[in-house]
Amino acid sequence: MSGVRRVVSLVPSLTEAVAVSAPGLLVGVTDWCTHPGDLGDAVRVGGTKNPDVRRITELRPDLVIANEEENRAPDLAELRAAGVEVLVTEVRDLPQALRELDRVLVGALGLTRPGWLADAERAWGGVAAVGARTGSASASAFVPIWRRPWMVLGRDTFAGDLLARLGVRNVYAGHAERYPRVPVEELAAADCDLVVLPDEPYRFTREDGPEAFPDLPAALVSGRHLTWYGPSLAEAVAVLGAQLREAAAGP
Repeated sequence: MSGVRRVVSLVPSLTEAVAVSAPGLLVGVTDWCTHPGDLGDAVRVGGTKNPDVRRITELRPDLVIANEEENRAPDLAELRAAGVEVLVTEVRDLPQALRELDRVLVGALGLTRPGWLADAERAWGGVAAVGARTGSASASAFVPIWRRPWMVLGRDTFAGDLLARLGVRNVYAGHAERYPRVPVEELAAADCDLVVLPDEPYRFTREDGPEAFPDLPAALVSGRHLTWYGPSLAEAVAVLGAQLREAAAGP
């Protein structure tokens, strides 16, 4: 292992990846870090968008791991100005996620490549190969991630890439914005096969979300398996696939 002994993670996905791969390295995590269930003595350092920079520096981390989308550049700059080393990841699709996990776990932390990462590659490898052969998706959908106001997945998103590999084409994948606000009337009138409703970041449920789109089958899916890049990737193919098939089968 490298000289890194004290890690603060500002990304829930990376928190789980580090905690499962090297228990004991994490000394600080965000309020949104929920997996694994036992994070030991790791100190909560605030949210992903409003971390307590002073508290983080007091923990004397060897490394802070962050993400260019989930964390704010001014907070990361403040940490660097305080002399803290910060590693920033970028994740827009599955191959990039796998590369970044290798960069963090093996490259930065000096760990032996974890078995769950190889399991994730195998699980998604077959799905990606099928998609490459068919050259098309089997269903079209839009994917709300928030309401009040309604926001959906747009271009270049990790979650959109996973859905495409599972045979679901995001109709807003060509939008100029990555997370556009779209009026609910426009969404309800969209010519789609289904609506995909994850349970995070907004917690869509059977009682909250599907009623806005009565003419479309609603696929209620696990937000962690759709949006997190970590150990959940190894089981995401099976979990998301089952949830999507259930919606396609109808009532």
